[in-house]
Amino acid sequence: MSIANVLIVEDENDVRQLLKRVLTLEGFKVFDAANCAAALHILERESIDLALCDVKLPDGNGVEFIVKIKTIYPLIEIIVLTAYGNIPDSVQAIKNGAFDYITKANDNERILPLLYRAWEKVQLVKRVAVLEKQAVGRYASFDSIIGRSSSIAESVCLARKAAVTDAPVLLLGETGTGKEVFAQAIHSASKRNTKTFLGLNCSSFNKELLESELFGHKAGAFTGAVKEKKGLIEEANEGTLFLDEIGEMPIELQAKLLRILETSEFIKVGDTKQIKVNIRIIAATNRNLQQEIKQGKFREDLFYRLNLVTINLPPLRDRQDDIPLLANYFVEKITESAYQHVKSMTPAFIDKLKKNDWRGNIRELRNVIERSLIVCTGNQLTVENLPVELQYNTLKSKTISAFDLASVERMHIQRVLQYTNGNKTQTAKLLNIGIATLYRKIEDFEIDV
Repeated sequence: MSIANVLIVEDENDVRQLLKRVLTLEGFKVFDAANCAAALHILERESIDLALCDVKLPDGNGVEFIVKIKTIYPLIEIIVLTAYGNIPDSVQAIKNGAFDYITKANDNERILPLLYRAWEKVQLVKRVAVLEKQAVGRYASFDSIIGRSSSIAESVCLARKAAVTDAPVLLLGETGTGKEVFAQAIHSASKRNTKTFLGLNCSSFNKELLESELFGHKAGAFTGAVKEKKGLIEEANEGTLFLDEIGEMPIELQAKLLRILETSEFIKVGDTKQIKVNIRIIAATNRNLQQEIKQGKFREDLFYRLNLVTINLPPLRDRQDDIPLLANYFVEKITESAYQHVKSMTPAFIDKLKKNDWRGNIRELRNVIERSLIVCTGNQLTVENLPVELQYNTLKSKTISAFDLASVERMHIQRVLQYTNGNKTQTAKLLNIGIATLYRKIEDFEIDV
């Protein structure tokens, strides 16, 4: 599976072939064209996500060609290839809708990081579009929350009570405990359930991009703002906006979010006009916000505004009796579309699951089940199908050190990379992390790939 479909529009054959080789080795599916006409032909036949486009082309000007591409295919993000020192072309390209520009032969190290940033933007835009079109009832409900333990039952009970109000909700819990599932369930049980539910991870963007995604912007508000754009707050009007990792939001934007909670009004980037909205905010974090307040990283007034209803989601290690139920659910769900030869789990397999600490919680459990299904050749999941570190984990380690956790994570990533033959996109999908996060972990752990 490729990361994304990339079109290279470059008339110099040597440059075009070099770029094609680099991007193909990185995992992109690459199409190439030597001129505008050939590029348009490819665009008509293929679903292109990203484009690298030279300025000087035999049958046209790349800067002007950007306008044509963005008019017909607005979701494609374009990076312009310019000659050294050609600033006017670069500036005009951004005004015409290009994502960014690089100088040929001088900015080679910037190509891949820029492509990944552009790809993240494409994914976000597509995700919002899908969410907007989702039919009523597609969101998680409280009935879909699996577990019989008293801790999860208490969380569900409080969430049900909160759902029938319009009060902001703050979901607290470790990564992978199901905060977005709870947010969707609250929305489904609320009076807003026929309206839009949109979610955004605040840690995925820098301050400028996050501000634009949330609040929208006027045309000309900044370089590249070719036309006016609605933000997610406006898109979610009458519905629910879920802000995951709220603790990562820059403190400057926290003030703007507080104003929405207090007045139901906001101003787009580059505008002066107040816009009235009627939305419900559900926020989530795995951080200690009170500690963040002491460190000056989170506004105290925003915390108390969000803290009207706080729901703590228990970690999986405190729900040991729920582990077999969740594992069985994941086996049934995943085998609906693949690995249909697997029908059950052996008692020993389940016992090993119950003895794990599950620092990644439900998300980690799902990943382990899916990886076990991948390597299973029989009709039952056995201990041999588990990752090595789970096979030999005979006792739950409440005092596992940070070094050991890092070693386990490094081993996980290495094994999955080996299984996918180094395909980073597939590896990131199996690990349920973003491609950028995977690259960072590979660098941090000094993993050879």
